[in-house]
Amino acid sequence: MSNFGLIGTITSDHITQDSGRTYHGLGGILYQAAVLCGLGEDVFLHANCGLEMKTDVEDLIGGWKTLRREGLRFVKGSGNQVFLRYSEKLKEREEILASVVAPLDAAAVLAGISRLDMLLMVFNSGFDVTLADWRRIVDHAACPVWLDIHSLALEKKLRTHREYVAVPDWLDYARGAAYLQANRQEVASLLGHPDRWPDPGEIPAFAEAAFGVGVKAVFVTMGKDGVRVTTPEESRLVRAPEAGAVVDTTGCGDVFCAKAMQALAGNRPVFEAAAAGVALASRAVGLAGIRETYELGAIVSKKDVS
Repeated sequence: MSNFGLIGTITSDHITQDSGRTYHGLGGILYQAAVLCGLGEDVFLHANCGLEMKTDVEDLIGGWKTLRREGLRFVKGSGNQVFLRYSEKLKEREEILASVVAPLDAAAVLAGISRLDMLLMVFNSGFDVTLADWRRIVDHAACPVWLDIHSLALEKKLRTHREYVAVPDWLDYARGAAYLQANRQEVASLLGHPDRWPDPGEIPAFAEAAFGVGVKAVFVTMGKDGVRVTTPEESRLVRAPEAGAVVDTTGCGDVFCAKAMQALAGNRPVFEAAAAGVALASRAVGLAGIRETYELGAIVSKKDVS
């Protein structure tokens, strides 16, 4: 058992797919929380959530016995309402953020940071925490920090489609993190050319820049192809096993992250941890929603025990 700190935002996801299928449910940082709690790990959740979502959130997480909720704050309003459209015609999904909560106050995180074995920060909205507060958190963390760039690479706009934009100060966010996660589109934004995905030679250069500010391993998620894992010593594509029918790819990167984090906290090597994360994420594509994601973690936990 390890203590995981999770910082991010709880979202209300409204999803539309090419097939015409629609889905509405909770998301954001709850994906990682669901996996880790399902696996039986202690999770200290730090997030602001719209008060209008409170009933649904409490109904969902009420049975998660290892979830610590001291850092969960319900604030006035509808919360992060996110509209996502997936299409094979799109290089990445389209996203509209209809409403947003205020950035998280770092004080609650700092108060309990010494008890953590690993800390995860996910920019679910890009508005989740200020850079100044994030730097305070990293500077006080004695445990390894995993940073998922995610929506930091999107325009800070509401009620309209958010384009990917260049993030020239990304190293200020990455400094001091042990593990850095981004997908190819997000890496393109960090490299300053969001209009095109990175060339093969650019990912090693991107990783080198991250190593220069203390990062120990870079994880570039590549959809059905798996994850490109780069350390100062080696770069390797960890391929995804054959997946079954795809129901919903939302949250698969989050599932990868949570399982890989658990493996790293258990002292497994980086590439082995990534393989465990990729394997679980390939199963998650056949699911939809947080509740089923939690159940997947619980199933895996029971098999590991047996």
